[in-house]
Amino acid sequence: MNQMIFVNLPVKDLETSKTFWGKLGYSFNPQFSDDTAACLVISDTIFAMLLTEAKFKEFTKPGKEIADATKTTEVLIALSAESREKVDELADGALAAGGSAAKEPLDYGTMYGRSFTDPDGHHWEVMWMDPAAVQG
Repeated sequence: MNQMIFVNLPVKDLETSKTFWGKLGYSFNPQFSDDTAACLVISDTIFAMLLTEAKFKEFTKPGKEIADATKTTEVLIALSAESREKVDELADGALAAGGSAAKEPLDYGTMYGRSFTDPDGHHWEVMWMDPAAVQG
């Protein structure tokens, strides 16, 4: 079995987050979702657990505050894309669904990326790298 990653993110309004990601074409695994959590399926091995703040606190050290991603950066989440067009498609979709541009696009010729923040302020990067350049 391939190793999986489950990125856990606190959200202020679970339905708003589900709607945002649904508009981008993503689905949720109902087996790991309820009224406090939604398992966002990014790929066969990558998932984001969108957790209400109360649920998220159940998994953190007692007394530790949850970072407000609209005021501080707690993590940059980077996703690969299969083409420059797919980078634009996802980033444009995120903006249309209620996200915000995080910074200007990056274009290094063999690498292209855009970034956005979701409704909770989590910073997402979408990157394409020329396969020929990656192979050396």
